[in-house]
Amino acid sequence: MSEHSIRLFEDDPSIAEIGEGLLARTLPREHWTHEAHLAACTWLVCNRADIDIERELPAIISAYNESVGGVNDDTQGYHETITQVYIAGVKAHLAEVGEGLLLHEAVNALLLSNRGRRDLPLRFYSRELLYSVPARRGFVEPDLASLDLI
Repeated sequence: MSEHSIRLFEDDPSIAEIGEGLLARTLPREHWTHEAHLAACTWLVCNRADIDIERELPAIISAYNESVGGVNDDTQGYHETITQVYIAGVKAHLAEVGEGLLLHEAVNALLLSNRGRRDLPLRFYSRELLYSVPARRGFVEPDLASLDLI
């Protein structure tokens, strides 16, 4: 896996802009980065209790992808298993850091942690299983380690 520099957030409004842009489908496609995925998920968990994140985020991301010209099929676009792994990681991170941090501090701490790594799912899944069509289309149980370790 290639190394990527981590782009941290300077303030809470920049994270809210990503979360709101995702929901409204107005976030520019080039802003939908790995960091933005985790920031949006964290923002949703912290600020949108009305959204059942595990159940509703798949449709939110899929609709956003299509709104910016993307395709959700067997090889590209929305990936259910990866999304569910990161939701679990975000929730575990927030439970660990508690409520003492500002949102951008919590997101930045997540991005700098093992739970925020781009290769997090590969701690639990073989590459073959993770990038399979069944894992993209639906959640599959890990074949390397329990997600309880997240």
